[in-house]
Amino acid sequence: MTAEKSLRICEKGHKYYKSSDCKSCPTCNKENKPKNGFLSKLSSPARNALIHEGIDTVQKLAMYTEKEILKIHGIGPASLPIMRNSLEEAGLSFKG
Repeated sequence: MTAEKSLRICEKGHKYYKSSDCKSCPTCNKENKPKNGFLSKLSSPARNALIHEGIDTVQKLAMYTEKEILKIHGIGPASLPIMRNSLEEAGLSFKG
């Protein structure tokens, strides 16, 4: 059984349908996607979750354990290899 999708309109006027409570607009997500850096390699939910937590650099990411990152709503296990690789490229690693 799938949840029914409802029409939403973001503050920029983009129309989209969502079945969850998530308020992120897919069009805005595409427009705001960084061109480079580790955030550009992540899915929109993972990227938005990290930005919401103030984690916008690999240096800030390195201040957290993998467990702490996975507890953030929007981050799934598929994002960890991308984050690990980005940390390694910068000579860093997750805390602990």
